[in-house]
Amino acid sequence: MSQPTPITSRENPLLKELRKVTQDTTAYRKAGRFWIEGDHLCSAALQRGLKPAVAVFTETFWPLAPAEYAQAAIKSIVIPAPLFRELSGLESPAGVGFVLDLPGEAALLPDAATVILDRVQDAGNVGSILRSAGAFGFRQVVALKGSAALWSPKVLRAGMGAHFGLHLIEGMDEAGLQALQVPIVVTSSHQGELIQNLRLPAVCAWAFGHEGQGVGAGLMARASVHVRIGQPGGEESLNVAAAAAICLHASSLPGQS
Repeated sequence: MSQPTPITSRENPLLKELRKVTQDTTAYRKAGRFWIEGDHLCSAALQRGLKPAVAVFTETFWPLAPAEYAQAAIKSIVIPAPLFRELSGLESPAGVGFVLDLPGEAALLPDAATVILDRVQDAGNVGSILRSAGAFGFRQVVALKGSAALWSPKVLRAGMGAHFGLHLIEGMDEAGLQALQVPIVVTSSHQGELIQNLRLPAVCAWAFGHEGQGVGAGLMARASVHVRIGQPGGEESLNVAAAAAICLHASSLPGQS
């Protein structure tokens, strides 16, 4: 294992670039790189065959780091803990992070089981929906314009590694959905069958909308199937991530056609 490069200056150009990527929600787009941190996310990336452009370690974590972290990275650096805290979004920084190249622009897969995010803006909700998509076999996620940035640090943390197994498209106009050849399914509080009574398409595109406004009128009109989630407890509405988990699980059950 090659020895890492020590960096102690806050003004180092690489650290300046990393601070932008880790602190600005959409800076990864200009940089062409994104940041993940902690053992869970770093291990998940390696398990999917990703090769870090840079592995970043604190001085105290480096002697304890798994050998495969540095072996997989093109370059490794070691920095003091205070400089790592400036990069970290965690209350208790884990001491290791990866800089990874942003995937190239992805083309829409017209026949894939898909999740559509229509202006879902909360990073935690988006990350949770990505986890549900991966868990229930929906390998393509399309984030329409106005949705949270998929590769931002907060969404990556909430996704817990789901990103690395998904085909992700962000910033799409609604018109781009015309290429989809699978039926679009939406939830609605005032129309459609109860989800437990409905035979769902085996391959479809579930659309989930803005936390307050729901799915937009244009996308609602495109939908082939409308469903309702029964709420016998009487709450006004479900959190969008909770609703997504219910819907995606229902689609993955045996007997759907």
